[in-house]
Amino acid sequence: MTSSYSTDLKLELMVTGENAGTWGDKTNTNLNVIQQAIAGFEQVTLSSGGTLALVMSDGALSNARNMVIKFASATIAASTVCTIPDSIEKFYIFDATGLTNPTNLTIKTASGTGFTLDQAKIYAAYSDGTNLNEISLDTLGGTVAAANISGTIATSQIADDAVTYAKMQDTSTNNRVLGAATAGTISEVQIATDMIADDAVTADKLANTSVTPGTYESAEITVDAQGRLTAASAGGGGGGNGFVLINASNGGGNYSSRTGATAVAALLTGGGGGGGGGTQQRSGGSGGSGGFGFFSKDITHPVSYPWSVGGGGSGGNQQGGNPGGSNSGNAGGATTFTNVGTANGGNAGSGGPAWNSNTSPGSPGSAPGSNFSSNSSTWKKLYTGQEFGSGGSGGPALQNQGGGSGGSGGSGAIIVWENKP
Repeated sequence: MTSSYSTDLKLELMVTGENAGTWGDKTNTNLNVIQQAIAGFEQVTLSSGGTLALVMSDGALSNARNMVIKFASATIAASTVCTIPDSIEKFYIFDATGLTNPTNLTIKTASGTGFTLDQAKIYAAYSDGTNLNEISLDTLGGTVAAANISGTIATSQIADDAVTYAKMQDTSTNNRVLGAATAGTISEVQIATDMIADDAVTADKLANTSVTPGTYESAEITVDAQGRLTAASAGGGGGGNGFVLINASNGGGNYSSRTGATAVAALLTGGGGGGGGGTQQRSGGSGGSGGFGFFSKDITHPVSYPWSVGGGGSGGNQQGGNPGGSNSGNAGGATTFTNVGTANGGNAGSGGPAWNSNTSPGSPGSAPGSNFSSNSSTWKKLYTGQEFGSGGSGGPALQNQGGGSGGSGGSGAIIVWENKP
């Protein structure tokens, strides 16, 4: 029989009676082949974009049999493959430290699978006769103690979100966070004011107090040492009884009492009367000012009192010709606050008269039942800021134009207050 060769290392297996006189040489060759498989080192050169097929010849030194395969320095710009023969079972070390762009290199069996490099590092792998299997740290069993780790772990070597809370150092003091009050080493710190951005704490993040949200009139309030409003109630502010302004208007409206109100007060001004029209010979009479008075009324909450404000009376038309008289103006409207009081409008001024007659101004309105009343424009301006309810001016005498129309009276007004205990 002739010699055969082993499956994995291709050693020559000699049969009895064969190779007489050459057994020593063949045995030495087998020993060298074994030595190459156990401790052999060989450098091979890759061609970017090509395939380098390592070979293992029967009974002869071959590059695929070496324990260590080192790739010569090269730039791998395109997909490149290095293969080992099929059907062998062997351990390998691949040195790729001299490669640029090593991620373009795949090492595999000729017909099976293998692995693609991820860095220019040294790789361990074994062939199972079909595929080439990489041996990496994440596939090895056991635990590496911290004392056995040396060197520096770079940020790029740690996957995103890989460090869990369980791997972080515990704090040693209650109510602390990991951070730093100033730039530097992270440690346990308490949250300081300068760590919170301006306007970063919203109202929803503040602790609730016992105060009920709402509007409080003449309120009594309690404030704690942190400036928080901890109590509020309506009606007692100001140290005693007092009136608060409810409305000021020269139009219609309605008063509805508020909780705790015991009295309502108002200044009412009626609309001013319109002035009379003028003639060629005489001016028209001026309209009377609207009545002006202060009213007050005790109430029991709740009440609802509407009010209306009197408009100013329109002026009278002029009357041409000679000697006829002109039209009188119109009276101003009354300002009425239901259940509280009324300020009547001023009366109209008379129209310009015929020859040798006198004009008559309109009389002022009244404020019957008021606590105080006056027809003085000074009082009206003092309380309302301007003279509401003024009488309209009389139309002028214009000889060649038949006289002028009378002026309209001013609108009335109302100011309402409410007493709170």
